[in-house]
Amino acid sequence: MTERHTTSLLELDPDLGQLLPDERLSTAKRDLRVAVRAVETGPWEVERLSGASPDHLGLLMVEGIIAREVLVSDTISTELLGPGDVVRPWRVQDGATLLRHTVRWNVLTRSRFALLDRRLSAELGRYPEIGAAIVDRVNERALRLALTQAISQLNRVDRRLLALFWHLAERWGRMTADGVALPMTLSHRMLGQLVGARRPTVSTALSDLVRDGELARRDDGTWLLTGEPVGVPAPELERVIPMRRRLVPPERPSRARERGTVVALRAANGGQVPDRLVELGSVLQRMREQCELQVEELRGVFVTSAQIAQRTAELREMCRQTRGEPSRSEPAAGA
Repeated sequence: MTERHTTSLLELDPDLGQLLPDERLSTAKRDLRVAVRAVETGPWEVERLSGASPDHLGLLMVEGIIAREVLVSDTISTELLGPGDVVRPWRVQDGATLLRHTVRWNVLTRSRFALLDRRLSAELGRYPEIGAAIVDRVNERALRLALTQAISQLNRVDRRLLALFWHLAERWGRMTADGVALPMTLSHRMLGQLVGARRPTVSTALSDLVRDGELARRDDGTWLLTGEPVGVPAPELERVIPMRRRLVPPERPSRARERGTVVALRAANGGQVPDRLVELGSVLQRMREQCELQVEELRGVFVTSAQIAQRTAELREMCRQTRGEPSRSEPAAGA
């Protein structure tokens, strides 16, 4: 790392202080100072940071774009990191993992970091609002990873790429007269690593998107989005997206009923109930509640099915009348 100097954390990233009232903001700007480091373009050997104190919070990206690549077998998954992201290339304890993998870091453009060290952590105790903002940054990164995972599961590579471009444009894009410009020179190989596809398939899908007027490659190698944003299910598709089954039963009624079951068991047995029996009663109660939920879902499906059947009958009747056929509710002529 190069460019070693210190400066105010809130001058580097003013959004971290958005929860502070004005009378405390100026004090925080003075008290919270961080060391700034720069990394040049190319592979980033984070092993050199292995000697960093494990109780440092991490590194706050101030400028640039970095790719974190995770290699599993012959597959590479890439995450793009930029200003505002909090990264921590070291861990408190390196444990053995059953799934063998490798993590590589690649600096795509010259990047700068603010070191969130132990001293700053102690100072943040007086400014919990900034600590909350830092945690929020971590949550935002987790959400972006979840969105990228969802994008990689779309059923066509062209749909994945289009969704990815709009996802990236939300953060790095800027409006122009011709569309949304994405000032990133992403190669076909890297795009494939971002959406989970092979480079030849990506090249074909990009050609289709350009032909359909959704995307354009500019002379400098960056991208221009010329279509409309995507991602919101259409009404006719939204109704067929199934509701996810509950993984955990509702908390409040479940706990209350479990306690009632335990009280009843103890009352019936003179207060002496084995723990195994109490656990079994709780399991049975949860199973009963899950059955009740499934019954309610089935009732909803039954009502919907009845409505569809009624509508189908009406449409059939309209078809008969259009063709001039007698209705089934009316006797045929001459009968």
